[in-house]
Amino acid sequence: MPLQNRVTPTGDIIATSHRGMFTGNRGIIHDPATKTLTRRWASQAWLTCLCEFRGWRREVMGGRSWTELFFLDEATALSAGHRPCFFCRRDDANRFRAAWEEGNGVRGVLARDIDAVLHRERLVGAKKRLHALPLPLEELPEGAMVQQGSESYLIGQARVLKWSAAGYRQAEPALQDTMLLTPPSTLRALASGYRPVLHGSAMSPIP
Repeated sequence: MPLQNRVTPTGDIIATSHRGMFTGNRGIIHDPATKTLTRRWASQAWLTCLCEFRGWRREVMGGRSWTELFFLDEATALSAGHRPCFFCRRDDANRFRAAWEEGNGVRGVLARDIDAVLHRERLVGAKKRLHALPLPLEELPEGAMVQQGSESYLIGQARVLKWSAAGYRQAEPALQDTMLLTPPSTLRALASGYRPVLHGSAMSPIP
C-alpha cells in the first residue's frame, strides 16, 4: 500500500502509487514505527529537494529524520507553499531568491525571511490559504496554480491544465470563480522570471 507522502497543490498529503519529480520536507511529521503522519508540518522551512543527490539513499519514513514528501513537479511544490532547498538545489534556490527579491521589492533576504512570509501566505489555521487573483487568469505567469471548487489547475504554455496525481490533463475551456493557490510572494517571483520545473504532461497532457 502506498505511503501517505505525496503533496497536492493545496498542500494536502495523500497516498498514491504515482511517483513525483521532486522530494522535500516540512520537518519530522511521521511516526517511523508505523510510517504514518502525525502532523501536517513541524517547521516553517518547507523545502523542495532533488530525488537523487550525491548517490545518497534513504529509507522513506524509516527513521526520526525529516519526513520525505513527494511532488508531481516544482509548480505543485510552489503552489503548496514550498521553496527550493539551498543544500541540494543551491543554484535553483539562489535563482528563486533573486526573483523573489525582485518581485517583492526587497534585498538581502535570508532563507528564513522567505520562510516566514510563505508561512503566513500558505496557511489559515491548519488549512490552505486561498488568495484572490491579482491579475486576470490569462495574465498569470507560467507555473502559477489556481483552484476552482475541488480541482487545481496549472497556468502554463498559454494553456490551463487540470492537475492530477498522475500528471496534467486538458481543462475545460473557461474557468470561473477561481482562487490563487500559489503564495502571492512566490507568484511575484514567477512574474520576475523564476521558471519552475514542470512535469512532462504540461507539454503533452494526459487524455
